[in-house]
Amino acid sequence: QVQLVESGGGLVQAGGSLRLSCVASGNIFSIKTMAWYSLPPGKRRDLVAQITTGGSTTYIDSVKDRFTISRDNAKNMVYLDMDSLKPEDTGIYYCNAHVQSREGLLYNYWGQGTQVTVSS
Repeated sequence: QVQLVESGGGLVQAGGSLRLSCVASGNIFSIKTMAWYSLPPGKRRDLVAQITTGGSTTYIDSVKDRFTISRDNAKNMVYLDMDSLKPEDTGIYYCNAHVQSREGLLYNYWGQGTQVTVSS
């Protein structure tokens, strides 16, 4: 079993910045792709950004040039630096990780989510 714990959410004014962090712990041999998803009010949860073990990144168009995803493989952590925040960025942000256990099995895990609220 693996636990993902997010932190760093909060209330910020439009144009401000936040840094989300997520740490994975438990039965981990290696972590493959890590990602951040958002669940805006009244909408479905969607991918915001993802990063591979090697550091290749993917972003949705609406956050390109504003958000930066990064990871620290030694610490089993992933980060999301969010700049120039807009009210439409408001939502619950979830950490996601594809983890290979010590037994060689692959699992998909989610964190509990952290609220990001951007006021206009």
